[in-house]
Amino acid sequence: MAYRETEHTLAKKADTRLRLLKAARRLVQQGGFAAASASAVAKESGVASGTIYRHFPNKSELVAEVFRYATESEVAAVAQACNEQDVDSQGQESEKTAADKLTAAVETFAQRALLGRTLAYALIAEPVDPRVEQERLRYRFAYAEIFEDVIALGIQRGEFVAQNCQITAAALVGMLAESLVGPLSPLLKDASLKITQKNDHDDLIHSLTALVLRAVGFNA
Repeated sequence: MAYRETEHTLAKKADTRLRLLKAARRLVQQGGFAAASASAVAKESGVASGTIYRHFPNKSELVAEVFRYATESEVAAVAQACNEQDVDSQGQESEKTAADKLTAAVETFAQRALLGRTLAYALIAEPVDPRVEQERLRYRFAYAEIFEDVIALGIQRGEFVAQNCQITAAALVGMLAESLVGPLSPLLKDASLKITQKNDHDDLIHSLTALVLRAVGFNA
C-alpha cells in the first residue's frame, strides 16, 4: 500500500515551508539574495540544513520561491492602492479617477521601494541566476497588468490620450524600475545621488508621478 500523507503531516510541511520562506525573505531584506544561502535560511528559521532540501531541491528553486513570496505582497499593495475608494468629508465613498489610481499606484510602488531599499533592489535589479530572472519577468508583467487596466480606464473616460495600453504599461514598469535602480543601489559611489531623506523621497516620488502622467497623456 502506497504511503499517503495525513492532513496533519501536510499541514506541518506547509508550516515549515512558510517558516523557511519568511526566514529567507528576512535575509533578503537585510542583505539581498546573496545573503539567502541554504545554511543561512536554515539557521534563521531554526531548522536543520537538510530540511531545506525536503522543500526545495536546490538553492535556485529556494530563491525563486522566495522571490515569488516577496513579490506577492508588493504587487498586492500596488493593486490595493489602485482599488481604494476616495472618501469625502461626509464619509461617502466614490471611485477614484484614472489619474488618481495611476498616481496611487506609482506612489505606493516608489514609497515601498524607498522604505525597503535592500529588498526592492533585490527584486528589481540584483544579479540573480536565470531561474530567478524568469520570476522577475512575471513580477514585471504583474505590475504591467495593473497599469494596463488603469490606462484603459483613463482612455475610456477621456482622461488619457488614445494609445496601446499594453505597450505603455510595460514601458511604465521599466521606467519606474530604472528610475529607482540608482537611488536604491548599494553600489552607488556618488553619495550626492543617494536618496536618504524624506524630502528626497517626496521629490523623487513627485517627479515620477508627474513623468508617468505625462507619459499617458493625462489631460489635466
